Amino acid sequence: MKTSFTAVLGGSMLVAGTAIGAGMLALPMISAGMWFYWSTALLLVSWFFMYRASQALLEVNLHYQPGDSFHTLVRDLLGPAWSAANGIAVAFVLYILVYAYVSGGGSIIQQSLTPFLGTAPPRILSSLFFALLLAACIWWSSRAVDRFSVLLMGGMVLTFVISVSGMLGNLRLSTLLDSAGSGGEAIFIWGAVSSYLTSFCFHASVPSLVKYMGRDGRTINKCLLAGTLMALVCYFCWITAADGLIPREQFKDVIAAGGNVGNLMQAAGSNLDGSFILRILETFGLLAVATSFLGAGLGLFDYIADLCKFDDSRLGRSKTLLVTFAPPVICGLLWPDGFLLAIGWAGLAAAFWSVIVPALLLKAARSRFAAHGYRVRGGSLLITLLLVYGVVVAICHTLFVFDLLPMYK
Repeated sequence: MKTSFTAVLGGSMLVAGTAIGAGMLALPMISAGMWFYWSTALLLVSWFFMYRASQALLEVNLHYQPGDSFHTLVRDLLGPAWSAANGIAVAFVLYILVYAYVSGGGSIIQQSLTPFLGTAPPRILSSLFFALLLAACIWWSSRAVDRFSVLLMGGMVLTFVISVSGMLGNLRLSTLLDSAGSGGEAIFIWGAVSSYLTSFCFHASVPSLVKYMGRDGRTINKCLLAGTLMALVCYFCWITAADGLIPREQFKDVIAAGGNVGNLMQAAGSNLDGSFILRILETFGLLAVATSFLGAGLGLFDYIADLCKFDDSRLGRSKTLLVTFAPPVICGLLWPDGFLLAIGWAGLAAAFWSVIVPALLLKAARSRFAAHGYRVRGGSLLITLLLVYGVVVAICHTLFVFDLLPMYK
């Protein structure tokens, strides 16, 4: 059983690496209406509930053998109907995220190549190139994905630090505080809650941590806390950099242009001194989307292979590849600017399997099992709060989709 500092660091990086990804690129756009102060408040609330939901799942997981999956817990404690519903929700999240990454990746490539080509390349070609290249990597082998992801993660961290530092160097306090405007309105919080939830979604990794470290609840809890705090700090720096660089009114143009990652990069570039930081920012965006594509794509690939009983031969993997990537890639080509909307839809499904289901699991586990060494604080109040939070997020996103909640535009 590994409980050393190295193990805690590795577990924390697993949590942070799973949570941090392309979803963070949507935060400045979905936050434009509420702006900096309310964005910070929602960031803290989202972190709190998602961290507590992961603790609830950890307590439940410790009643089972290391290596038992999330689906094993749901099937045993809540029954086959809940297990099926949870599986559908997870598959939906993965499909919608792959679509979002096809949309976002094509947008960034188009934006990045335009200055060099003198004209914008067709979006359909940039999206198709992005999707086929990474899908081929997944088809080749899981080991190829693992090695490629390590390189991408290293590049993403480096470009994030350089680009955010450059953006903060160009930060204007009057822009950050929206001195010439209203400073943001709280009403826009409700339309953003699902996207913020998605940014802290890593809960499928909790069983992996238990498998890695054994039934050491205190040590795993340190990983959950440190990893989620890393994500929180990164998101705060990113929102501060974006809100301090791009005027609030300019986000209306970004949203009107499609609200995609490339539109955000273009707006950032118009407020930066020089093109170097913009190129680094575009590289960071592309690496973030590519890393997230590989993570979500591999998870969906393995899920489909198991569901459809495709073997691991080249023919079997080709069948899996087609079922996995054809729907989101086709949608990405037909509806190229769905990045922002897709992240929100992922939050709706994630509210079910990463908040509501862990709360129900915790309630069922405490009814069936005797208390053990690790017990998350909060008692029945925590279960109630998690259920309320998950339901509120689901309701808010549903109202937002039907234009019953305002969007800043």
